[in-house]
Amino acid sequence: MSENTGKALSEVRRLSRSDAAAYRGLRLAGLQAHPEAFGASWEEEATHPLTWFEDRLDRNVIFGGEQAEATSLRGIVGFYVPDGAKQRHKGVLWGMFIQPEARGTGLGSLLVGQVLEYARQTVEEICLTVVATNAVAIRLYERVGFERYGLEKRALKIGHDYHDEVLMALSVR
Repeated sequence: MSENTGKALSEVRRLSRSDAAAYRGLRLAGLQAHPEAFGASWEEEATHPLTWFEDRLDRNVIFGGEQAEATSLRGIVGFYVPDGAKQRHKGVLWGMFIQPEARGTGLGSLLVGQVLEYARQTVEEICLTVVATNAVAIRLYERVGFERYGLEKRALKIGHDYHDEVLMALSVR
């Protein structure tokens, strides 16, 4: 999938084991720059060896986006379907991060679009959570059809600070 936004041509593809080093670098950059935006922490994931990230790429559906002038990943997003028989009709969009210099290029829309395309073949609904203060991400998700269905107060705690998360869902079938 590609898009030309006038700034750069972006390509989105499913990442594989061979992308583990680039994925690890971008994932850790996101966790460090925006700890409030992720359930995981930089402190925990930074200790994992490269093989842990290779295994994660094997076990999950993770898409990465690159721009024509860039030689590395500029954005990532994950998708998974719970194992439980009663929950397999829903998938979860998770771990979205776009490097600051790639924001506003349409790469985020491409990544979400790729998840939607993939999810339509496997689930009936996609759920996600997004920190309530991330208005840009919330607008992106609403633009493609996600609807808010709840707010989890104090969903994350970082040090002494709490962060609320908006719960969103989109029916894809």
